[in-house]
Amino acid sequence: MKTTIYKNTKISFTDQGKGTAVVFLHGFLENKTMWDAFIPDLVKKNRIITIDLLGHGDSECLGYVHSMEDQADMVQAILHELKIRKAVFIGHSMGGYIALAFAELYPENIKGLVLLNSTSRADSNERKVNRDRAIVAVKQNYTNFVRMSIANLFSEDNRKKMIDDIEKVKLEALKTPLQGIVAALEGMKIRIDREVILHFAPFPIQLILGKKDGVLIYEENLEQIEGTKVKLTTFPDGHMSHIENQFELKKVLLSFLKGI
Repeated sequence: MKTTIYKNTKISFTDQGKGTAVVFLHGFLENKTMWDAFIPDLVKKNRIITIDLLGHGDSECLGYVHSMEDQADMVQAILHELKIRKAVFIGHSMGGYIALAFAELYPENIKGLVLLNSTSRADSNERKVNRDRAIVAVKQNYTNFVRMSIANLFSEDNRKKMIDDIEKVKLEALKTPLQGIVAALEGMKIRIDREVILHFAPFPIQLILGKKDGVLIYEENLEQIEGTKVKLTTFPDGHMSHIENQFELKKVLLSFLKGI
């Protein structure tokens, strides 16, 4: 594990292997350890960078709101420090929103993009209201909010089958400070629509969706790639494809990286 200082804020990341640089960006309530099962296979031919995003894992908070652009600027600062000019980005959920912000701000630095259980679209008005409710809920009962949020990310079937896995995710999520949770919710609420990137990006894009994702409705997310060259992979489960469909996801990522 390595650390750096970005705008007087400690950022934690890892950097291992040689070859094509691949930047992994975790989602809300997650941290860089979510990618641990994938690194041994992917690091054989690639340089793997995992980052704890602002207010998550071992990275400190920068402010009351962590916009997707704030997060993307922080990621760019790390890549600059590591002297990496171009990288493939793999972002889960919020990590995908940040990867898209990065693609808009630094298009010349991106070689390929995998959106894992993520979307290019902004929050609907209903989702924005739900973000505000979530901020109130987490301030009232932090532990209860985190535990409920994590359970709902898995498909209904898997909530019964994957009790141990879900408990591990909850324990990692409970390491996220209250300020980090609020800042991320505020940042996701104000993010802009970036669907245009899916239509005109000069680099390959892979979208991976769960058929029973309770966070991102499958049919709605299909609409954003109509008329694009974005490759789609659909898994039969929920929002946590890296756990619910780990083996199959590994194959998809290796195949995508091989084609870069």
